[in-house]
Amino acid sequence: METIDTAVIGGGVVGLAAARACAARGRSVCVLEREPRPGMGTSTHNSQVIHAGIYYPAGTLKAKHCVDGARMLYEFCQTHGVPCKRCGKLIVAQDDAEIAALEQLMARGRANGVCGLEMVDRRFIRDREPHIRAAAAIYSPNTGIVEAEALVRTLARLCTENDGFLLPGTPLVGADLRPDGIELRTPAESILARSVVNAAGLYADDVSAILRGERFRIWPCRGEYAELVPSKRGLVNGLVYPLPHTSGHGLGVHLTKTTWGSVSLGPTVCYQDRKDDYEGNRIPLETFLEPARELLPELQLEDLRLGGSGIRAKLHPPEEKFADFFIARDRSCSLLVQAAGIESPGLTACLSIGEQVAGLVEEIFE
Repeated sequence: METIDTAVIGGGVVGLAAARACAARGRSVCVLEREPRPGMGTSTHNSQVIHAGIYYPAGTLKAKHCVDGARMLYEFCQTHGVPCKRCGKLIVAQDDAEIAALEQLMARGRANGVCGLEMVDRRFIRDREPHIRAAAAIYSPNTGIVEAEALVRTLARLCTENDGFLLPGTPLVGADLRPDGIELRTPAESILARSVVNAAGLYADDVSAILRGERFRIWPCRGEYAELVPSKRGLVNGLVYPLPHTSGHGLGVHLTKTTWGSVSLGPTVCYQDRKDDYEGNRIPLETFLEPARELLPELQLEDLRLGGSGIRAKLHPPEEKFADFFIARDRSCSLLVQAAGIESPGLTACLSIGEQVAGLVEEIFE
């Protein structure tokens, strides 16, 4: 049976970043990923935005890791050639009645340490996004976009270059606690790990149960996207967001121009039972038209086509507004570090989260 210092369950951006950070500290590391290749879940099914840290309550892990993670991610992308762009973002008020909410949001961002935020008027908006309708907006110059699949590939490559082992197509099916570690069972083999990181995304609650860790529930919440047809991509130059949902479940149906030039509209918000259902009962394209016209009044139905979808790993049910990331040493299993409930801004925050997780793993070996 192979023995390893740290086994990371989950090969998304958080798991890969944690594995890389652990390997950089001299630990032997393996990553167990249930899918055929890393990053096939939430890591690449999202808006691919590098968030600045505006939305999250001050003092939360989401706020801290978003602000720190954005800085780290820009530096990482520049160093390793991952396509990204610091394109800036507008969060718009549709009319004067929404300006007070916009001001509150900007105050939250500043409290989180986000630099460069400013309130801008119609003229500023028109100069940047001439087709957008808005009474005022927050301009966030440090918000950007990243090519998520390229980020996943790069993190995976760096893990292997640091002698980490990536085991795709390897779900965790069982575990036994032993005096010298945790015996992890997969369909192919058993691995003895002296420490384990749970970065299993949508399946983090199942993995924690297998490892006899703390009990919690992941609530799958699907978000669907539409896209502008190619001939209409010129209507949008960067990132345009409405005010976030009052429910706390999302940042609103927004416009995102990707690194390769497409423009997505979404995501929607829908809690569901299954963790793997990306395509069942997709909402009709017509559903996107009204929120699209709130931002781009000239759009017609024929200007839209269906896009992809993603599933958020939420730690709170529909009736609650907020849950922070769960990043901590497990209170029931002393050899386990939890990195669960990593929804947005998880992509932005992955490198910062990875560093915290690696620090917690080191405590196990003290």
